[in-house]
Amino acid sequence: MLVIMTDNQLISPQAVCSSCLMADRHGQPRWHQGVLRCGRQVASLDQVKSIQFECQMGFRVADIE
Repeated sequence: MLVIMTDNQLISPQAVCSSCLMADRHGQPRWHQGVLRCGRQVASLDQVKSIQFECQMGFRVADIE
C-alpha cells in the first residue's frame, strides 16, 4: 500500500497527489516497479521492509505492507 507520511499520520496519495502537477493522468504518484519517478530515495525502513522517498512537493512516500 502506497502512503504519504507526515510527523504523526499516514495519508492516502489520492488526498495529496490529485492536485500535484507531477502526478500521472489519474492523479496518482508516478510509482513504477517500486520506485517513485516523481521523487528521490531518502531512506530505507528496515522494520517494515520498505524504501522511503521524498516527492517533488516535499512529502515522504513509502510502500508499506
